[in-house]
Formats: sequence, structure tokens, C-alpha cells
Amino acid sequence: MSEREAMPYDLVIVGGGPAGLSAAIRAKQAAAEKGLELSVCVLEKGAEIGAHILSGAVIDPKALDELLPDWRTMDCPLAEVPVIDNQHWILSEKGKWDFPHLLTPGFMHNKGTYTGSLGNLCRWLAGQAEALGVEIFPGFAAAEVLYHDDGRVKGVATGDMGIARDGSRKPSYQPGLELHAKYTLFAEGARGSCSKQLIERFKLREGKEPQVYGIGIKELWDVPAENHVPGRVIHTQGWPLSDANGGGWIYHQANNQISIGFVVWLNYRNPYLSPFDEMQRYKTHPKVAKILKGGRRVSYGARAISDGGWQSVPKLAFPGGALVGCSAGFVNVPRIKGTHTAMKSGMMAADAVVDAVAGQRQGDELAAYQAAYDNSWVEKELRMVRNTLPLVEKLGNVAGTMAAGVTMWLESFGIRMPFTLGHHKDNESLLRKEHAHPIAYPKPDGVLTFDKLSSVFLSNTNHEEDQPVHLVLKDPSVPVRINLPLYDEPAQRYCPAGVYEIVQEADGPRMQINAQNCVHCKTCDIKDPTQNINWVTPEGGGGPGYPNM
Repeated sequence: MSEREAMPYDLVIVGGGPAGLSAAIRAKQAAAEKGLELSVCVLEKGAEIGAHILSGAVIDPKALDELLPDWRTMDCPLAEVPVIDNQHWILSEKGKWDFPHLLTPGFMHNKGTYTGSLGNLCRWLAGQAEALGVEIFPGFAAAEVLYHDDGRVKGVATGDMGIARDGSRKPSYQPGLELHAKYTLFAEGARGSCSKQLIERFKLREGKEPQVYGIGIKELWDVPAENHVPGRVIHTQGWPLSDANGGGWIYHQANNQISIGFVVWLNYRNPYLSPFDEMQRYKTHPKVAKILKGGRRVSYGARAISDGGWQSVPKLAFPGGALVGCSAGFVNVPRIKGTHTAMKSGMMAADAVVDAVAGQRQGDELAAYQAAYDNSWVEKELRMVRNTLPLVEKLGNVAGTMAAGVTMWLESFGIRMPFTLGHHKDNESLLRKEHAHPIAYPKPDGVLTFDKLSSVFLSNTNHEEDQPVHLVLKDPSVPVRINLPLYDEPAQRYCPAGVYEIVQEADGPRMQINAQNCVHCKTCDIKDPTQNINWVTPEGGGGPGYPNM
């Protein structure tokens, strides 16, 4: 018999991000509209709501307008800074070219959008959810999916607390908690550990393209007032990347603060590429450095981004639950936005759950959610831009961007392209080291550019050191036996937090995993060429503590 206590709910939501919180709010709203009492619980692995939330962020309020129409008068932090200036730069090593605004389709213009902290928006959404009676449990990570005997999802169990690294129970040991639900929504974000298992178990990706990802490295800077234009949004492409794809952003937000970051698509081929160091090099461009001059870096973080788009969205529902938000992957890559689509997905799933509960159904497949998505503005928005990323990948930054622009213009006029391009798995793209060139990154100066460890310090990352390592090697010999001789072990470079090190010892090299540094970006789980690393949830509450990201 399990020693874990069980708590029953109508709806359990795994993840306190924009999708999960929108689902919770909409579920309570829809239940009230039907005169139905609905118990709703949100589990959040971060120590508080927003602790693990990181985004640029420029947010289209379309879904928020539907969810809470009066949000602009409800002290919502998103309302502080509307976007007033939208620029796109093409960078060379020393110069830039402004891409003409008129050459981009209207949906790329950021009209009516806002820039600010997605973490703070989530904290505000959590307050709205709690006011409706939603129970929110921060610091509790869903570590296990529970199933009924017939295979339907029954709920989730949180991880045990107080387990030592050797597996023994410490004096602080507390067993996990089981949360049983009529329906469970998984809103874990990109490459969620439970969602990954569910996609495989229920074969949700059959007939779909593989999901592909980028890694976004972000810093917050306080800058002098003369360098700051609230509401100015700048996106860049080109330098410093040469044989990889991605780009940068510079968002002028509230209180003389700038969000600056760099995204590298994880389909890159050179095993010597370091996304973290590309971000540091990006800041040395004269036009970028000018904006940061006299400023001070105050925060740092990183996370994976689901970039596959329309053709990579899996089947959304399965018996007893569904995927919402970036667990499914609703990012509109050319718009560099996914919050509004994630929120809407949570709202559509919530409506389907309430209809099912009102009809006295329990644990069946939420076909109404899939149907709602198939007929939604989310599906239309993603379908319109479905060929953008693969065209850039196939044809390169210049020709690919031009071809993608033509297809987006045509799609925006209702002329649907008669083709949908596919994707290749990110872990299969690396060249062997003898076919790649090492990249000489400049040493950090401590003013404009920094090292990984000082950056991790600014992320407020903390894990209980005496706990099982949450970066699990399926075969501990693979890093040294396969990855090191073939790829010079790329985990040393693709991890933005210095988690993976090759240590030379008397009897040869070994892989050292500094799990306490992990910022939960999931890049290792995605990019490891042998798929030998499995990211699982650490003890609840561990990880970064983003205050304003």
C-alpha cells in the first residue's frame, strides 16, 4: 500500500505558467456559467509562481482579452509598457541594416502588443485564479503520472522530499502527494518531463513532424535613462551566427530596464558552438553595446523554446487529460510569440473539461479540445507561418528569410501554400568533431560579457545538494565512450549553466555533472546526440528563482 496521501480534484493542472493558469481561470469561469462546483488545483515546481518563468517578452494580449477583458484596469503589470516602436536589424560584424517595416506582413508589426515580465504576469494571473477558488501549490513538482487499471490518466504524484543522493531517506523525508483528478492538464512548458512520457505512451506524435527547439539566453540590464526608450522593440538576425540559425532581441521595458537575449536554434551542426558564448559575443556588437553602455546586468536565465510550429503540434488529448501550452508547442516562430497561443490552448482545454464534468463524464478523451484547436485562431495563426523555420533552415538566413517572407505574405492574403515542409530531430544534426571547426570565443570582460558561473549566480538557482541527481544518464559510459571521441562532448558547450564538465583524472577522463547549477532549460535532454540524458524533476522548489523575467 502506498504511504502517499491522495487528494481528489475535478481538474489538476501541472504547471503554473500562462497556459496552466489560464486553464485554471477559464475552468472556474466556465463552471460558474453552468452553475457547477469545480475543484481545481495547480501544481508548480518552482518555489513560487513565476520562479521558473522566462520569456523575452513581447506579448499579444489577444487571449488575455478573451479571458479577462478588463485586465487593463485591474492592476495587471503587462499594461505598463505598450510597444510603440518595432525595429528589425540585419547585423554584420560591425554594422547593421534596418529591414524595412513595410516589407513585413501586418501580423509581424507588433501593433497592440506589450513588453514586460512574463513571470510577473503569471504572478498576477495566479492571484486572479486564487480569487476564483483555485488551489495553487508552488514548490511541488509532478514527478510521476498515475494511471487507472484501464490505462486512463488518473492524476499525478509529487516527488518525495528529503531523499539523499544515495537514495536513503534523510530525517526531513516526506513522501510525495498523489493528486487524483477526473482530468489532468499538462502545462509543463517545453520538453516537460511528464509530457514527454505521455507523448510516447499514447503515441501522440504519430503522423506529425518531430518537435524542434531553440535555446534562449536572456539577461536583464538596468541602463541609463538616455539609452532607454520604453516600448521600443528590436529584433536582430545575422551576426554573430554564421553556420547556425537564430537571432537576438532587445526590449525596452519599464523602469529603465532592458531585456536582452539571444536564441540559437538547436539544429546547429558545429559541436563546438556554445549558445551562451554566442549571446555574450552578441552584446559586443557596436550597436548593441551602445545601448548597454553604462548599464548593469541584474539577472540571467535560459530555457528551451518549442519551435516546430503547426506541423509539430501533437495530438492534444488522451484518456484522462491533455497537453496545453508549450508542452504541445504553440510558438509562432516568426512573430517570436507563444504566450497568447499557450493561454488560448489552456482556455480551450478548460472549456472541454467543464463540458465533460457537467455531462458527468470522467477520464475519457477530450475530443472537444482537439476540435476547438482545429477550428481556432491558434491553428490558423500557426498554419500561416508553418514553412518559415524550415525554409530558413534549408536555404540559409538570407534566401530563407526572403522565401519565408513571400510565403507569409501569400498566406496572409489567404493563398495557402500547397506544401508543408518537415523537420529533422535536433539531436541528429551534429557533425563529428573532425568535420567541424573549433570556435574561439573571447574571454569575458566582467563588464559587458560574463562567464557561466557568475551568470548562474544571478539566476538565483538553488538545489538541495544532497539529493538524487536529476540529470539522469541512461548509460554513464556514453559521454566518455561515444560523445567525447566523436563530438568532443558537446554538453560542455550547449549547457548554458556549466552543468557538464569533462574532468581529466589519472585513469582517464570522466563526466562530472554539477546538477546544482541547472537552470531547468532542458537543452541537454534535447540536444544530446545519443539521447542519453534524461531530465527529470528535482526536489520541489529547486532550480532558478527569477524575480522579473
